[in-house]
Amino acid sequence: MEWVSVRFAGGPADGATRQLPAGPGGGPPRRWVLNSRDGHAGQPGPGRPCADHLYELRPGQDADGCWTMAFVRSDPVGMTE
Repeated sequence: MEWVSVRFAGGPADGATRQLPAGPGGGPPRRWVLNSRDGHAGQPGPGRPCADHLYELRPGQDADGCWTMAFVRSDPVGMTE
């Protein structure tokens, strides 16, 4: 399986870079859900239940070859799927 570098913009993972699986065209998936249990999406705690954070792919790659996923919204765990 091939992997591509993705930078997250906005939301709880703002500025984080991560490797995502490449799709058939060589780019990352159109949408990606980060869960608050993921290391880059913040941590649940008192008054902060687990949440899913939806990101969508911005067209094109940056000059450094990294793709950008833009924050769309957060939902309670399981509601994004």
